[in-house]
Amino acid sequence: MKQVSLFIPCAVDALLGDVGADTVKLLSSLGFELIYHEEQTCCGQPAISAGHIDLARDIAKRFIEIFENDEVIVSPSGSCVNTVKNDYVRLLKDEPDWHQRALKLKERVFEVSEFLVDQASIENVNASYNGKVAYHKSCHLFRALGIDDQPLKLLSNVKGAELLPLNAAEQCCGFGGQFALKYPLISEAMVRQKTQNFLQSGADILIVSDPGCLLNIGGYLLRNHPHLKAQHIVSFLAQNLEGGVSA
Repeated sequence: MKQVSLFIPCAVDALLGDVGADTVKLLSSLGFELIYHEEQTCCGQPAISAGHIDLARDIAKRFIEIFENDEVIVSPSGSCVNTVKNDYVRLLKDEPDWHQRALKLKERVFEVSEFLVDQASIENVNASYNGKVAYHKSCHLFRALGIDDQPLKLLSNVKGAELLPLNAAEQCCGFGGQFALKYPLISEAMVRQKTQNFLQSGADILIVSDPGCLLNIGGYLLRNHPHLKAQHIVSFLAQNLEGGVSA
């Protein structure tokens, strides 16, 4: 399993280009041959959240057409992977052919830490960091996909890094896509509490596994605690590779 197809989410493409570049750097450093379909578009999660189900079905079918011939598809977003793995099957349940195609694709789509640990049996990516880190458990990754230990295994094998416990690590950061737009005061209270837990942990960096969490927590830190840092796990690992491996 050396060839991997990259599924780069909208938020990464439009707002967090470094996360996409670091995904390439990390997987390349581990010897994977990468495929990128330039015609890929949104997975449809925003349309689903907004209730535009017919549009979401069209997006799902387009996504399936683009990726269904790939052996393995890997993404740095648990929420988008959840959309493809779980929402597509539900959206297309009344169309037998598309439903079967969605079921087949579901088995080949993975969040990056899940792929490395469970599929590629890689827990040590040869990274080092002299400092303290804490890990926030992103909602879709933890609750919808059941991915819990995999990111922690990768972080615990970073040479020199001290992985500190984060109080209420599993609690939502307050992003939730449209939730942050519809309920901004509640969202801000949630990210404020998440930040307080980060401060109390004593860590230098708060590691997250989802672009939405990074945008929300990172934005709050930038506005209120600019000396603190949140970072996507692929960026933390890729930017601390020993030997300065490049993509």
